[in-house]
Amino acid sequence: MYDISDLKVGTVFEYDKEPYVVIESQHTKMGRGGAVLRAKIKNIVSGATLSTSFRSSDKFSPVNIERSKAQFLYSEGVNFFFMDQSSYEQLSLGSEFVGSGKNYLLEGDIYQLQIYNGNPISIDLPIKMNFIVTEAEKGLKGDTASSAVKPVKIETGLSVNVPLFIKKGDRIRVDTRNGSYVEKAK
Repeated sequence: MYDISDLKVGTVFEYDKEPYVVIESQHTKMGRGGAVLRAKIKNIVSGATLSTSFRSSDKFSPVNIERSKAQFLYSEGVNFFFMDQSSYEQLSLGSEFVGSGKNYLLEGDIYQLQIYNGNPISIDLPIKMNFIVTEAEKGLKGDTASSAVKPVKIETGLSVNVPLFIKKGDRIRVDTRNGSYVEKAK
């Protein structure tokens, strides 16, 4: 059982018979009263977020989240199809589970899926991924000394702001948390 001191960012626990993950937490100690934890938590299954407070007497059960490697096969409409690498079973995830990760999925690549009660609930993307630039305007000569940026399209269709020296065919590294350019990849 968890108590409020165990609820740190990233901890997965059961609350109201649903699995939640801690997004933000702030621990405060009242003068004569007990400790209070103000937390922002996210329901793993539905994606809903809550801001709530817990008292020091509250207890929580840990949740078992399994991780499984799966190869991304293709997308069709709002569904994304993966093949489990251990059982070779085909899985379908809706766009609500994939979220903004759809902008970074490459066919044939292997990703980590989170599984709760035998059902896939979300996908873990690497923090930084390499992509090929498919569309880019030419940078003007002499503009490369400044910190100016231009939009380019990568192979998944996502638009990323990059420095002016990046051209079509270059490989760039992108941060999947916010879609920002990191560096030119080798």
